[in-house]
Amino acid sequence: MIPSELLPTPHTALRPAAPAKPRAALEIRLRYAPASPALGEPGKTAGDLFLQQQDGGTALLVSLGPEGKATAETFRKAGGAIGKWLLAGSVTEADLPLTGIDFQAVSGSLLALLEGIRLGSYRFERYKKPENPAERVTVYVSSDDPDLDRLLQDVEIVTDAVMLAREWSHEPANVINPPSLAERALALAQETGMKCTIFTEADLEAMHAGAILAVGKGSQTPPRLIVLEYPGKAPHSGDKPVILVGKALTFDSGGYSIKDSTNIQGMKYDKCGGITVLATLLAAARLGVEQPIVGIVGAAENMISGEAYRPDDIITAMSGKTVEIVSTDAEGRLVLADALTYAQKNYEAKAVIDLATLTGGVVVALGRVRAGIMGNDQPLIDALIAAGERTAERLWQLPLDEDYLQSTKGDDADLKNSGGREGHAILGGIFLKQFVEDSVPWAHLDIAGLADSPKDLPYCPKGATGFGVRLLLDYLAHLE
Repeated sequence: MIPSELLPTPHTALRPAAPAKPRAALEIRLRYAPASPALGEPGKTAGDLFLQQQDGGTALLVSLGPEGKATAETFRKAGGAIGKWLLAGSVTEADLPLTGIDFQAVSGSLLALLEGIRLGSYRFERYKKPENPAERVTVYVSSDDPDLDRLLQDVEIVTDAVMLAREWSHEPANVINPPSLAERALALAQETGMKCTIFTEADLEAMHAGAILAVGKGSQTPPRLIVLEYPGKAPHSGDKPVILVGKALTFDSGGYSIKDSTNIQGMKYDKCGGITVLATLLAAARLGVEQPIVGIVGAAENMISGEAYRPDDIITAMSGKTVEIVSTDAEGRLVLADALTYAQKNYEAKAVIDLATLTGGVVVALGRVRAGIMGNDQPLIDALIAAGERTAERLWQLPLDEDYLQSTKGDDADLKNSGGREGHAILGGIFLKQFVEDSVPWAHLDIAGLADSPKDLPYCPKGATGFGVRLLLDYLAHLE
């Protein structure tokens, strides 16, 4: 069992309503805006709420906005508003009759609504005592759909994984460091029957993993390479695995290229790519995904000390390539370089996908609406973009022309780890490409703008978002 203290506590449970169940004190009713005078004024959109006394009970009316403009994300945002309301309210039970709305008319709308309810009620409150502790709320969903039980079960597994990603990403560096993250990964593996291999500092030295070792040298907590293996389910259990690679910088000071006081706060979120990989493997195992998956997490802490690596150092990565250090704050690509090399040395992959909060440049380019995607295989990129559209974890492709490589060629080594500010996100991608064989389908997701949010979102409070878990699970579900 995973120790309960490592898991988030979901505020909302979704359960199928039993036929003879007494009516709850609160009923949640969805309405398109024109269908209700209370919700029909101009400007009403997904998630506007209105309490109304009727039929001897209380109804929470939820607007979906104009019917012709509804999308799955409309329903997810409406669910988020419901989740937030339930979190703040005093009810412990609510009914959600799936009537009056044609969910078939908007693809994925029911799944999105249920996801939104659970994700909207999440809060990271592990270290503070709430003024008004929220009670667990059970929402009883009634429907004639014969697959409702399975849908609710799947939604619970997926949203539990997203909330786990949020919870662990929120944890500060004095709680989660590379060794303690490895222990948590081992607990996940033991819970789900996955194989877990943890490479210590001594192991990494024997593997000549000079890049990840250099990044972690300045910290009192040494780096770890964490490998989870999920065998998949028949009939695809013997297929080549999809390999997910995640950057997990449990804290990034910038090293000797130190961050300023504004940008250093929040660097606990530099582990979000690796946490997303762990959460995705957990959900895939619980869902019984057919596709075999390997998760590889490069975990390190980038600190300053007499042992720390420096600008002008030349290191030798696991691949044998040498790298001239221009900036010790361009450390994530070094960790990923060794993780990508390990993946290719030890597995014949169907595809390799890495996720990282790699560059501030991608935030400048794309803001906090889309993550950047680059790679060497257009069908893989297209499949991930499509999954992002279905889950509203959207991606935008950036180029990887060979012309960009000139900026990362080293003066005294094969490569340098930073090429300046121009095309910053792309230069991070082209650096990683040098550690991937052309024959291996590979995609790089720079999630720096989406892994955490400086403000509350419709179904996520400010802080870690768990971005990428739903996207990757959707991609895996659509693999043939």
